Amino acid sequence: MKKIAIMGAGGFVGRALTLYLSGQYEVYPVTRKVVNLLDEVAVASFIKENRIDVVINCANCGGARKNGYSETSANIVEENLRMFYNMERCITPKMKMINFGSGAQYSKMRDLVKIAEPSCGEIIPKDDYGFSKYVMSRYLKHANSLGNIYHIIIFGLYGCYEDYTYKFISNSILKNMLGMPLIINQNVVFDYLYLDDFLDIVKRVIENDLIHKEFNITPTQSIDLVSIVKIINSIGNKSSEIKVLHEGMNYQYTGDNTRLLENMGGAYSFTSYEDGISKLYRWYFEHKDDLDLEAIKEDAALKYCKTK
Repeated sequence: MKKIAIMGAGGFVGRALTLYLSGQYEVYPVTRKVVNLLDEVAVASFIKENRIDVVINCANCGGARKNGYSETSANIVEENLRMFYNMERCITPKMKMINFGSGAQYSKMRDLVKIAEPSCGEIIPKDDYGFSKYVMSRYLKHANSLGNIYHIIIFGLYGCYEDYTYKFISNSILKNMLGMPLIINQNVVFDYLYLDDFLDIVKRVIENDLIHKEFNITPTQSIDLVSIVKIINSIGNKSSEIKVLHEGMNYQYTGDNTRLLENMGGAYSFTSYEDGISKLYRWYFEHKDDLDLEAIKEDAALKYCKTK
């Protein structure tokens, strides 16, 4: 049975992977309390002592709207790169590493319209989070000679266990349940991947030697925010008022998935937005007693939204 270390297991992606992979593999969920990922000796010792086969890097600093994209932090680039290199240096030819990039590495200060992986570097991201992901991508293009490190570029991702106080789809579902209006700062087209599809694809990376080592993990169909809240209204027992605060469209955020489909054998059956949002709606309905609904009523989700 493969031994898998999930670095940064306390976040949305890390927690979801831990729950999904446990039982199928020997999973080691690593949080800050377990290993200081900024300490190269601690990271190397953990990987060696536990004879890890696959390292999955879910650890991130910055990039979250809830924290204002951590614009006041001076250490985003250093911390993200230090954590990455502390893991990457431990990967032997018999091991595998999965590192998560972000659409931000293409620079989000422009329309990203089904952007393809070779476009990384056309514009160097100005924000620290995007820049750190850009550096990882550029480094692996030259350093991944063995082909056992995968750089998977996430755009939009939604599902249970995400931070529902500010993540758009989950936040909108709960507002609908509470009879609140669904407020959009400015409409924008996104690629949102359903969590179940994401987990399935990551497992395939674990199990197989794929052609493309760097690829966008995005669905074929894109969707705008207004269409998302209309789907939510069609699912719920009540229809929430939809408000869009600013006219026009914000910068599109979508990625070409040609490489992903080639890695999946030429095709992949993505969960439709209707089915994915419906499943997530039911999950929140079943778990609503465990949620902080007062945080939803305070409605802080718009605080750091940006307008084009």
